[in-house]
Amino acid sequence: MGDLRIILCCGAGMSSGFLANAVKKASKKRKMNVTVAAHAESNVMSVVKEGADILCIGPHYGSRYDTYKELCSEYGTEVMVIPKDIYGTLDGEGLLDYIIGYLKK
Repeated sequence: MGDLRIILCCGAGMSSGFLANAVKKASKKRKMNVTVAAHAESNVMSVVKEGADILCIGPHYGSRYDTYKELCSEYGTEVMVIPKDIYGTLDGEGLLDYIIGYLKK
């Protein structure tokens, strides 16, 4: 897999910020070229417009999946809901594996 641009989204961007750091560590350990950014739900679409391969939304925003999927489709950005167990434990390795599997579908 080549370069990977990931955006994580939660309410204020704080929880996703911790998870983003964990994903960065996991990708560095695997020698992968990954860009990960965490953003608040209120400004995430302005960031998606700049370019991303995938938008990962916190499980508490799962009900907005269809809305994000529609909004992101014009930018070619995939959307997924972060599994609760990965989000709750800030499992960077697990999220990176999940994203890779999701994008390979």
